[in-house]
This record gives sequence, structure tokens and C-alpha cells, in this order.
Amino acid sequence: MALASSFKSPRAVFSAAVLLRVVLLVYGLFQDAYSPMKYTDIDYFVFTDAARFISQGKSPYARDTYRYTPLLAWLIYPTTWPGQMWFSFGKILFAVGDIVAGWMMFRILRSYQKMPQERALKFASIWLLNPMVATISTRGSSEGLLGVIVIALLWAVLARRIVVAGFLLGLAVHFKIYPFIYAASIVWWLDEGHSSGKKKRSGVAEKASIISHITRFVTRERLLLATTSIITFTAFNVVMYLTYGYPFLEHSYFYHLIRIDHRHNFSPYNTLLYLNSSPTTTSSSFELERLAFLPQLLLSVILIPIALAKKDLPSTMLAQTFAFVTFNKVCTSQYFLWYLIFLPFYLPHSTLLHSRPIGLTALTLWVLGQFFWLQQGYQLEFLGRSTFVPGLWMASLAFFVVNAGILGVVVRDVKGMGEAGQDAKVEKKR
Repeated sequence: MALASSFKSPRAVFSAAVLLRVVLLVYGLFQDAYSPMKYTDIDYFVFTDAARFISQGKSPYARDTYRYTPLLAWLIYPTTWPGQMWFSFGKILFAVGDIVAGWMMFRILRSYQKMPQERALKFASIWLLNPMVATISTRGSSEGLLGVIVIALLWAVLARRIVVAGFLLGLAVHFKIYPFIYAASIVWWLDEGHSSGKKKRSGVAEKASIISHITRFVTRERLLLATTSIITFTAFNVVMYLTYGYPFLEHSYFYHLIRIDHRHNFSPYNTLLYLNSSPTTTSSSFELERLAFLPQLLLSVILIPIALAKKDLPSTMLAQTFAFVTFNKVCTSQYFLWYLIFLPFYLPHSTLLHSRPIGLTALTLWVLGQFFWLQQGYQLEFLGRSTFVPGLWMASLAFFVVNAGILGVVVRDVKGMGEAGQDAKVEKKR
């Protein structure tokens, strides 16, 4: 009863979210000090080392394996100041990002999905009170900051703040490449039907020419979004290139096209990437690896936006991200946050929530798939046992199949949202 009543108060939910992250931050200090298995993510040391190089007037890319925009290193510059608290500044910043993203999520659910406050808080808590989300950020992953940018982008589009949306889209793609996939859905969603409510004249059949189709598609809002996002993306890149030169392009962008990371990688390409990491690997196997981009981009950039964007934009962005992560050649647990942040917008009308057998089965298989993989990965990386074949490879395939099945459910649900909306309009006319 007390738990249920707590969702009636935003102050209670957000206080609990803050407390969860404070506890994890303090626990992380204890584990780092006394346990051989550290709480702090290795990536956080990469970030802070890059910030330290910047503080010395050097390039952040002087730190090996720093593959991010210099903007991230500048944001956590205070970690270079003396003291343990300052060293944890980045973790605190990322955790605050989680909270801000959750707050914006709550506002979108209230304002644009017209949810009652208590219901909106419950769905926002999927992010705010999620131990996985809180743990990843307090361990030092920067996904919390990206979450703020992406949710702010969604808000700006729904509010039709096109200039703001364009700026945020350009910033998001500069910060981390993958948000470029959202441009397709946003552009497809932005049509005259959403802004002016105009309807086609009934009984009039027109065979529009290609030029007229293009004319109707190229609207002021679409042009403004494209122009603003391109200018923003270009401006950030020009500044970083002029400051840090070619290493900025190489490590922030080009590296991700040829990366062969196989550690902590849930992808079915794991074993192939491991083989390709050998200097004796032939070029033919590398070409096979590059084919990973074809189904990934076909689904997330073309098919899903065209089929679903006009039906429900937030849920379409979930489906896009889920497809992008599932079919990516590198898939780590941090990437799960990319699509979890859209879950509160999709779940209220989803099969996963309203059909208990399907929802519980999907959740159970998703968790078991990770457990199976992590058990094999632990034996490989901590115990030194070669589990690549068949253990790790089979675990990766099983997890891929589970995610592909869940993606199918999500796509069917979003398609059904549009059809339900059309049926409702027909009933209203009657």
C-alpha cells in the first residue's frame, strides 16, 4: 500500500531515484577500495585520463582507446582536480543526467500522452528506479548524458520546437553517432497532417506527379530541421577538428566503422570479431563482418521509420533503437539503455504489458539470455577458459533470437497503434 501511494507524489519518486544513485555511488567507493573486482567501469578511467590530458594542454586522444568526442572529456574536466569527490564528478554528472532524463520523460507522458500523474510516475519509474540504469551511470558510463539529449530531442519534436530539435539532433549525433537513425522517423512524422490537421478531400482521386509528391514532402519544418541539425553537427565537428586535428575524426568516427571489439560483446559477430583481431586474419573475413551494417541500417533507418513513424513517434524510436542494437556487430550492456529510455512511452499500450504470458516470457528470456552469455563470458575473461565455441557463440545466437522475437512484438504493437487510431476516427465520424 505504501509503495502504491508513493507514485502519487513526484517528490517521493524522484527522491527515491536520487537516493538509489547516492547509495550506489557510496557503495562503489567501498567496493573499489576493498574488493579485487572494481565497481568503476574501465571506460570511466578512459574518460578521466582524457580529461587529465586536456588539463595538461594535450589532446584527449593521447589516451589510448579514447574513442569519443573531446566534448565529453571537457564536460568532466573537474575530475582532474585533487580529491576523491572530484574524481567522482563524472559519475555524479551521469547520474544527474539519468534523473533529468526521467523528469523529461515524466513531462512528456503527462503533456503529450495525457497520462494521469500517478500512471505517468509509474511508467517513468521504469527508468528512474531501474537498478540497471542507475548502476551503469554510477559506474561511470556516459549514457545518462546521451539519454538527456535524446529525450530532449523527442520533447522538442513533439512540441514542434523545430530549431531546438535540429540543434539537439546535431548535438546527439556529434556526441555519439547512432542517433542519426532518428532523423528518418522525425522527418517522416513531420508532415502537414500533424501540424495543420488538413484532410484530403473525400471522393477525389488524384494521380499526383513525382514533382507534386516531392513538393508536398519538402515542407518548411523538414527543411528547417535538416538545416539546423546539419549546421549544428558541422559546427561542432569543425571546432573539434581545428582543435585536435585528424585524430578527432579517426577516433570519434572512422574507428567505429572498422572496430573489432569482442570483449563484453553480446553480438553473434563476437566470435568473428575475435578471429579478425588476429594479425593473420585474411581480408575476406573482414569483408564478411562489414555486412553487419546492411540488415541493421535497412531496418532501423528505412523500413521501421517508413512503416511506423506516422503511427507513434516515441514507440517507433524504440523499435529503431532496438533493431540497431540487436543487429549491431558490437553490443554491450550499456547499449541497452539506448532503447530502455523509450520503454515508458511504448509499454502503456503494448502486448508485453497487457498480455501477461507474452510479457513475462519475453522478460524471462531476455534476462536468461544475458545470464547464459555472462556465465560463458565470465569463464572466458576471468577464469581463462576458452568458451568461444560452442558456449559463447551459442549464447550470443540465443540472445539474438530472443531480441529479434521481442522486436517483432514491438513492431506489431506499434503498427496496431496506428490502426487503432484510424478505427477510433471512423467510429467518431459515425
